[in-house]
Amino acid sequence: MRRVVPILLAGLVLAGCASSRPAAKSDPVLPADQVLNNALPSSIRSAGVLRIATDASYAPASSFARDGHTIVGFEPDLGQALGEVLGVKVVFSNHGFAGLPQLTSTGGTDLVMSAMTDTAEREKVLDFVDYFTAGSSIIVQRGNPAGLSDLQSLCGHSVALERGTVQVDLVRRAEHNCVAGRLITVKLFGTNTDALVQVRTGRADASLTDYPPAAALVADARTGAYYQLASNVQYEQGPYGIAVAKDQPQLRDAVAKALKVVIDSGRYHRILAKWNVVDGAVPTVTVNAGGRRA
Repeated sequence: MRRVVPILLAGLVLAGCASSRPAAKSDPVLPADQVLNNALPSSIRSAGVLRIATDASYAPASSFARDGHTIVGFEPDLGQALGEVLGVKVVFSNHGFAGLPQLTSTGGTDLVMSAMTDTAEREKVLDFVDYFTAGSSIIVQRGNPAGLSDLQSLCGHSVALERGTVQVDLVRRAEHNCVAGRLITVKLFGTNTDALVQVRTGRADASLTDYPPAAALVADARTGAYYQLASNVQYEQGPYGIAVAKDQPQLRDAVAKALKVVIDSGRYHRILAKWNVVDGAVPTVTVNAGGRRA
């Protein structure tokens, strides 16, 4: 997230290390807050770099651009803005979603920003600075050949899901309402893209993902010919959180304060508007709000 006083770089994001787009001309670089920079852990201050891990298969949150290298989305853009305020360079790296919590707690990354829903269960091992709100949607093949409409209609059908997501738990709980002989066949995959391929090729009847990626998928001219939403219902809306290791409270607090600066500056809402996700905006910064909702 970005810039020590001498560094005015516009937050690179290397995927594997991929770099995000520079700030738009209409969005001048936010001034670094030296107090917040001083509040960062010494290892981050001395390196001048804040490492953020993501699963880049989740447009419009984080995904690879057409060059197959650059990570783009509202999360890289928001990460860049946070880095400007914190005074450090931001480096995003791509990883499988299921392994992100362990990567954070073992020091393999400083933060996770990957459309990760802040839940009471995840708060047992991670802290979260909440920055967005979304629910889950059901995606089916264009034409909806299985005639699916809601969670109950998934009984007796196959569902492809990304491993480690809240959608896995949601479908498992929905299965409790299925009658014997008509349970849900759950297929787990390493990325959201892999799960969606199952739906497109007819090897699964549905997939579940967060609403913003689902809406973007069906609206995109390249993918909308293959997919549609089973309905406009969003299930179990909750906050996305920037994940921080439990033993890094000073980093968590610095990120929360930087996010408030980004929101108050207006940059936050301009980023969400750019990616057509303003409906998920949070009105204020919260920490570990998902656990309080449980």
